[in-house]
Formats: sequence, structure tokens, C-alpha cells
Amino acid sequence: MSFIDTNVLVYAAVDGAPLFDRARAVLARAADDGPVTISRQVLREYLSVMTRQQIWGKPLTLTQAVGDTAEFLRQFTVLEDGPLVWDRLIVLSRRYSFAGRQIHDANIVATMLAHGERRILTFNGADFRRFARLIEVVAP
Repeated sequence: MSFIDTNVLVYAAVDGAPLFDRARAVLARAADDGPVTISRQVLREYLSVMTRQQIWGKPLTLTQAVGDTAEFLRQFTVLEDGPLVWDRLIVLSRRYSFAGRQIHDANIVATMLAHGERRILTFNGADFRRFARLIEVVAP
């Protein structure tokens, strides 16, 4: 199993995006290796990123981005958020230092741990480095 971070989905979605080919390849390899997981947080982040202007591409309409997320829901297993994820996030907050936007990354880790997932594929490995004792961070 591998959890897919938002940036991998974003880079794989837009021809001309940085790391497009690598993102596509890592998604294909992950699918060959077993179940691929995401969370609804990742879906929301995808909507946010893809509907705003990027230097490497035109923003999608919300309808287009929602269409992409519908496809992700068909392709990937969704690890749901809830009380167990919240409890894991609170435990992480007592053991690790994070604040602001880093809370989103910590919540991804909490979601993974709550569901027994231990491997994340991300182009932002530094965002998860503090949790390396708990999860395997794989930078494609």
C-alpha cells in the first residue's frame, strides 16, 4: 500500500507541469505494487491547487477539478477521517513540533497511522521528514 500526496496527483494531471513524467510513472508503479490510498483532505487540496493559477498551467474550472476527483475516487482507496484520525493528530501534536500549514501534513500522517498505512509517495519529502520514525517517506 502507498498513500499518495496531493502534489503527485497535481503533477500527474497537467502535461507541462514540473515532474509530470515522474508523477505519472510513480502512480503507475504504485498501482502495480498494491492498493493506492488517498484521503478526502488530499481531494480538497487537489481542488484548491488545480483551480488557482499556476506558473505551469491554466487553472481548471471547479467542475473539471471535481471530475478529476471523481476519477480518483474510482482509482484509489479513500482513508476516511474521523475521531480516530483526530486522536492520532492530537498524539502527534504532543510528540512533534508543527503549526500552521504543517498541521495539514500532520493530519495526513494521522490519517495514515489510523488506517495502518505506513508509506507516502510525495515530492515534498521535507514536509514529512519529522515523522520518518513512523512512516516511510518515498520521494519519486
